[in-house]
Amino acid sequence: MYNKVAIVTGASRGIGRGVALKLAEHGYDLAITHLDEGSEAEEVAQLITTKYQRSCHVIQCDLTQSESAKKVIDEAVNVYGIIDVLVNNAGVTKFNDITSMPVEIINYMINLDFRAPMLLIKYVAEHMIAKQTAGSIVSIGSSRAERAYPEDAVYGGMKAALVRAGESIALELAQYGIRVTTVSPGAIEVREDMKNFYNKLGKRIPLGRVGNPEDIGKAVVWLCSDEASYITGVNMRVDGGLILPGMPER
Repeated sequence: MYNKVAIVTGASRGIGRGVALKLAEHGYDLAITHLDEGSEAEEVAQLITTKYQRSCHVIQCDLTQSESAKKVIDEAVNVYGIIDVLVNNAGVTKFNDITSMPVEIINYMINLDFRAPMLLIKYVAEHMIAKQTAGSIVSIGSSRAERAYPEDAVYGGMKAALVRAGESIALELAQYGIRVTTVSPGAIEVREDMKNFYNKLGKRIPLGRVGNPEDIGKAVVWLCSDEASYITGVNMRVDGGLILPGMPER
């Protein structure tokens, strides 16, 4: 029996790193992408190979470029022969009032946060259908897809679009046994220089702490497992209850 293979975009650090490591812990070989964090990506790959004894192939690419999505899928297929899981994690957050946000920043966020996941899903679905693989596709959304904040129109809007698009794609791919879901993190500790902010915010979150990348990784692993084989088209909020009371982050 072959080892299952997962692609995780933007896995050199933060949530993507946590997801990749958790998948490796559960027996997946990995293909991970990064933009320009080569040393960090190689560190993740080294950890996957030494700690979990799994294979990890690193792909450098700029996912704002439309041709990059096909490159990622083709390269991963060339290395492993088959893809079982795609995790759309790569993304960027830029906060700005819509009247003063530069057009190039708007375009960049639309291309990375929405167009890239759509293209990656397109190409990996074509591969899965051709190989008759009942795979799993998980996109990393955000609690901001459901709760509005000032200066967050583009990022929050693209995450909302990702959730909604996933529902339609789940319907389209269900006939092939391919499941499509979204995991929406709340406040996740990804920066060492923001410890004070995380500590203060954590006290206001119903479960009493901010999340960490491993929390998201656990959710992704479960959604990709046979234990979730009857689940598709859902948006799983992983935020410790952050937005239940309509609580602002700041």
